[in-house]
Amino acid sequence: MKKTVRNAAEAIADIKNNQTLLLGGFGLCGIPENCIAALVEKGVSGLTCIANNAGVDDFGIGLLLQRKQLKKMIASYVGENAEFERQLLSGELEVDLIPQGTLATRCMAAGYGMPAIFTPAGVGTEVAKGKEIRNFNGKDYLLEYAFDADFALVKAWKGDTQGNLVYRGTARNFNPLMAMAGKITIAEVEELVPAGSLDPNEIHTPGIYVHRIFQGENYEKRIEQRTVQAKQ
Repeated sequence: MKKTVRNAAEAIADIKNNQTLLLGGFGLCGIPENCIAALVEKGVSGLTCIANNAGVDDFGIGLLLQRKQLKKMIASYVGENAEFERQLLSGELEVDLIPQGTLATRCMAAGYGMPAIFTPAGVGTEVAKGKEIRNFNGKDYLLEYAFDADFALVKAWKGDTQGNLVYRGTARNFNPLMAMAGKITIAEVEELVPAGSLDPNEIHTPGIYVHRIFQGENYEKRIEQRTVQAKQ
């Protein structure tokens, strides 16, 4: 099965309106920049986006928000995006805020083929509203369902033509979990190498989880807030 495609536009060509997407990254670190740009260019709308956060106003997922391409956002942190706040308060955007660990574990459950998990995170808070609570050994746990996403869009440092992926440093973040969880996983990489070139001991995401892969370009790798010490 040939997994390599030419570019992001080809990789996301069959993403349709009203589908659910998992997007890897943490803040702006390790986000699939090329795939996001291609989605903006395509103009697909009504999307449900599952990600750790909503980017910033003019970069990352924030670009999809600017163009009103998102119907719903499922995330654990959204504090850097003024347009997100505006759409939330105006009722234009549905939002589920969930604990970060729950977000990660619901991705993992989807990858493992588990329908749901039980977690103590959120018990006794707004997060628990309307959810089943079960007691195990004297402690309450919430029932949380595995994510059901049409596509997962992830970004890796290096990958081979069979879809095996290696992440670099903190850009690893949510990418491995989300790569496991999508019905179709699309990976963009900084360097695409022939199959067999990667040391098996260094592979973070096995190619079995990846359906399409391409070499990205022009990565900006923007930092949300850069703080430097003033000169003495």
